[in-house]
Amino acid sequence: MAKPRGPLVSWLTRRVGYPLEAVLVHGFCGLFRSLPLDRASALGGWIGRTVGPRLRGTRTARRNLERAFPEKSRAEIDAIILGMWDNLGRVIAEYPHLDAIGAYGPGGRTEVIGAEHIDALREDGKAGILVSGHFANWEVKPVCSRKMGLELAVVYRAPNNPYVSRLLTELRGAAGGTHIPKGPEGARALLRTLTKGGHVGMLIDQKMNDGMPVPFFGRDAMTAPAAAQLALRLGIPLVPARTERLGGARFRITVLPPVEPPNTGDRNADVRILMERLNALLEQWIRERPAEWLWLHRRWPD
Repeated sequence: MAKPRGPLVSWLTRRVGYPLEAVLVHGFCGLFRSLPLDRASALGGWIGRTVGPRLRGTRTARRNLERAFPEKSRAEIDAIILGMWDNLGRVIAEYPHLDAIGAYGPGGRTEVIGAEHIDALREDGKAGILVSGHFANWEVKPVCSRKMGLELAVVYRAPNNPYVSRLLTELRGAAGGTHIPKGPEGARALLRTLTKGGHVGMLIDQKMNDGMPVPFFGRDAMTAPAAAQLALRLGIPLVPARTERLGGARFRITVLPPVEPPNTGDRNADVRILMERLNALLEQWIRERPAEWLWLHRRWPD
């Protein structure tokens, strides 16, 4: 358990640490923006592969991988970790270029499989929820969705650093729509969006301490149930979507049909069943491309 920070440390973090961090982030952002997209992505990947394995998060990633894939050798896990850092470095470098990456169709950088399900969400006259996880470049989906005529209000975890948070919101502007921070106020904004017929994008693969335990790679993981709760409560479609990196800064988005809602007569049981189905789907995707998932989360209890 982390020790609480004293008032002096908190003051120094806010007044000194955050501005310095913001200067560094803005500097890298400016560098990546000045480069052509493919060179920026490649440089980000190189930085990720070079610096990432030396960072503390690598220990968390290794622990998660050893528990999720006990059959894999150390060399195989090392390769996944290196690929994860390469992907994460590319994601960061690609932020200033999201609008270009989100171009889909012939000649575009992103291909879309299951586009008819996006069309259905846009045209059915109801609200809807698009769910996914931190796969490949997870920021591409809302950008591509906007270009397909479906605006998504994106739920996100705001960074602690307010200067960096503002920059990320600006860079995510290519997705249009509304950005909803997690938390009580964000939950109210999320409900307002859906009750007014809007559409929401949610990443459901992070730990939520006060969520519900749902199996994930054979162990219970505390999982946010909001997507299932809202879909069942409002009677709206819950549509899974996956992003894959096809090499460099090229992607494939696969949109699946809405998940069939259970109807046991017990709403709590229905929520659990729905989240179990979604976690099983995320697990399947991760097993297929483990280096494209963000293993840095403390997803399971230690």
